[in-house]
Amino acid sequence: MIRKDLRNIAIIAHVDHGKTTLVDEMLKQGGAFRENQVIADRIMDSDDIERERGITILAKNTSVCYKDIKINLIDTPGHADFSGEVERVLNMVDGVLLLVDAAEGPMPQTRFVLSKALEMGQKIIIIVNKIDRPDARLDQIGNEVLELLLDLDANEEQLESPLLFCSGRSGTASLSQYETGKDLIPLFETIINYIEPPKGEEDLPLQMLVSSIDYNEYVGRIGIGRIERGSIKVNQNIMVGDYHDTKKPYSAKIASLFQIEGLNRTPVQEAKVGDIVWVSGIENITIGDTICDNANFEPMPFTKISEPTVEMTFSVNDSPFAGKEGKYVTSRQLRDRLYKEVLKDVSIRVSDTETTDSFLVAGRGEMHLSILIENMRREGYELSVSTPRVLIKEIDGKKCEPIEQLIVDVPEESVGAVMEKMGTRKAELQSMNPQGSRMRLEFLVPSRGLFGYKSEFLTDTKGEGIMSSVFIDYQPYKGDISRRNTGSLISYEPGTAIAYGLYNAQERGSLFIEPGTPVYEGMVVGASPKAEDLVVNVCKKKHLTNMRASGSDDALRLVPPRKLSLEESLEFLADDELLEITPDSIRIRKRILSNTMRAKSRK
Repeated sequence: MIRKDLRNIAIIAHVDHGKTTLVDEMLKQGGAFRENQVIADRIMDSDDIERERGITILAKNTSVCYKDIKINLIDTPGHADFSGEVERVLNMVDGVLLLVDAAEGPMPQTRFVLSKALEMGQKIIIIVNKIDRPDARLDQIGNEVLELLLDLDANEEQLESPLLFCSGRSGTASLSQYETGKDLIPLFETIINYIEPPKGEEDLPLQMLVSSIDYNEYVGRIGIGRIERGSIKVNQNIMVGDYHDTKKPYSAKIASLFQIEGLNRTPVQEAKVGDIVWVSGIENITIGDTICDNANFEPMPFTKISEPTVEMTFSVNDSPFAGKEGKYVTSRQLRDRLYKEVLKDVSIRVSDTETTDSFLVAGRGEMHLSILIENMRREGYELSVSTPRVLIKEIDGKKCEPIEQLIVDVPEESVGAVMEKMGTRKAELQSMNPQGSRMRLEFLVPSRGLFGYKSEFLTDTKGEGIMSSVFIDYQPYKGDISRRNTGSLISYEPGTAIAYGLYNAQERGSLFIEPGTPVYEGMVVGASPKAEDLVVNVCKKKHLTNMRASGSDDALRLVPPRKLSLEESLEFLADDELLEITPDSIRIRKRILSNTMRAKSRK
């Protein structure tokens, strides 16, 4: 059976190349909204953190209709840390739209997700987006994409993929770089004519691979996947299991069935080959499971998801302020939440430690884990986390570490500073290409060499630099890399920060707190420019006397404190420090809080 009334596609691209904006326009021109409907920008970025940061974190499904043909669209994340989302949704589609920025060209993440799509034999439609940028390089981008396809061993058909020129913001597409285009009809036509419709045996027993999981408090876990064979109905009896026999197949019943129409889930009674559906009623369903007919269990293989490369220790908060701000503070609640995340995110690994109050959590990168931490604190969890560390492997008897491809785009005057910093972080320069008044540098650098570098990079490039990286492979260990060349300013005693104490402390370094901030012994209150920790008394008060000198009571001038975000706090952490996270606060502290005990441990 060939479903001529259906196409399943995903949009893949590097972060900030305009996937979600283009999907907005496709929905508008595909008639998903009323004429007078008020529509927010980046409709698909529905999560609060996604809207705040302007990035896509979770892959999301939508659909548009063109000439009575339904096009199921999956908007995928662009950041390398969330590439696990992209890898698994590629199972549900027959082709991909590869979006490339008209100025930046193919970037590391483009390369990574495109390689996965090519391995699976997906058909590719190349879209050069943001053609209205003043610095667009339309003559060169096509050649750069072709070089990338050749580099990734694309087959002949993939090398001859159609090329379109779009402006996602304006909602236009054309087949020629010399024409602006009036609407997205050329894109819709290319999708329908080039991407093959889903095929499958409708008469054979049901077979459906679960590629994604959603959760609802009322119905529990919801499996999302594409029907590869047969049809599925509400109240149908089924068998569930996986290809690798990690669990015994069990029987279940379909309680409800949904399909996407525009932005809404619509309940249906039946779906057939090629449809992407949401099914509920299966209690323990997980990503990689196969749903089959009750009388004929034939599991399907699941695409292997790349392994995590970075690990952190999540533990119960045991600081003097523990339990004051959080709703969920116990080890049991923390453990349940972390294992619940594993069910939704296939690229996260959680394991227990020897102690009951700490857990090892591994992910794709610092940002991947920081988004998990941010979600947990917004849900009311209180916890402490350690510094990120890379996962070391032994390959052929050699100690190996993850290596990343780093591409930086910087003004020419900043090249020297970036090269110097990269040298100390064991990076190898691969190429240097001028881009007008800017320079694009490509490095191979150990993942641990990038920890804590982003804020330094922005300082060195005066905020004008762009950097992005993607994991390449494991290579022999490159040697020691110093994580931080600054020290910490540590609170001497518990209390409340006083302006007089902060005034004296700010001469020692930059402060993170302001007057009136509660502190405790061992809490980090600032950064010292020297590579050693200093203990300061920010609670010190000015003693009153009956003698007053002229000007002694003038207002003290305090330098505004440096407020660290969650990512900046993780970058700042030293190996002997922890990050205390609550719904209201983020505090850096020493593992050993007592100043006396810490001094003894160093000896």
